[in-house]
Amino acid sequence: MNHIQVLVVDDSAFMRKMISDMINQSDGMEVVDTARNGRQALEKIKTIKPDVVTLDVEMPEIDGLSVLKEIMKIHPIPVIMLSSLTQKGADITVQAIENGAIDFISKPSGSISLNIEDVKEELISKINLASRANLKTGQSNHFKRENPKLIYSKSLVAIGVSTGGPKALQTVLCDLPHEFKAPVIIVQHMPPKFTLSLAKRLNKISNLSVVEAQSGEILIPGKVYIAPGGQHLSVKQVGQALVFETSQHEFKSHYRPSIDYMFESLSHISGYNIISTILTGMGSDGVKGLKSIKNCQASNYVIAESKETAVINGMPNAAINQVGVDTVLPIDQIGQVITDIISQRGRE
Repeated sequence: MNHIQVLVVDDSAFMRKMISDMINQSDGMEVVDTARNGRQALEKIKTIKPDVVTLDVEMPEIDGLSVLKEIMKIHPIPVIMLSSLTQKGADITVQAIENGAIDFISKPSGSISLNIEDVKEELISKINLASRANLKTGQSNHFKRENPKLIYSKSLVAIGVSTGGPKALQTVLCDLPHEFKAPVIIVQHMPPKFTLSLAKRLNKISNLSVVEAQSGEILIPGKVYIAPGGQHLSVKQVGQALVFETSQHEFKSHYRPSIDYMFESLSHISGYNIISTILTGMGSDGVKGLKSIKNCQASNYVIAESKETAVINGMPNAAINQVGVDTVLPIDQIGQVITDIISQRGRE
């Protein structure tokens, strides 16, 4: 049996040992080496060629983000960032994912976390996932495309995404024009602080205003809303307005925010075309919500990202197989197709 070979990079000897012990105690993986700084990590990657790297965000000499960029140049391999739960750590982590990191783990209590074992299950799961990630994303000319049969003049765009999301969202949102005439709701699986960092980051590069959604906020066409980490987000209709509600109550999903939760709320909205999109991510969050939209909405259109460009094809594949999507597209075509749909409805 081939083990997943992991290189652990952290400037703390304590953290290197704790992380290594957690990995070595797990079936199917082993730590082949450790590095105490970025320079050492880059040298070892050239010779060892590990399957996965765990990389601390905050390190002396060369910071984690700079190391990551260099890894992606010299030897692209799956990288999981370890980040403190500070706003600064969240900001850098979002940039890291945009620059090629597969995922991240939040250290429970700062740079040197004595309770790092609290995230052992999450770490092992993400290493397994990272080892199967698609880093060689490419183009595809083979995709399904059905023409929209939409009946309303107003539209609402909803996007669900998980692992690999920030980079995918950047691609999609940069293709939406200033005059975009529909609100856009995004559920990205992320904890608190990280979703705020994501919103601020996307706001800098998008043609549209991107914010973290707030309970009681009225949805405005041409604005992008990120579901806040640690809370479920739903939309309700109040007269002619659409209004956000947030909740922390239990839901049949271990994700919070949950894509299913948001999609299911959209199945009760009337008078809007619901344009739903499922992008890269593990598992099947979004499938139940999409089924509700398909069953309850007279005017809907579902887009899934193609396996050729998805970092993790789990969520798009589940939607394709279990819901029956209308279109399967590479990530670099999704924004333009959404724009075309909204523009066409706006002219009618």
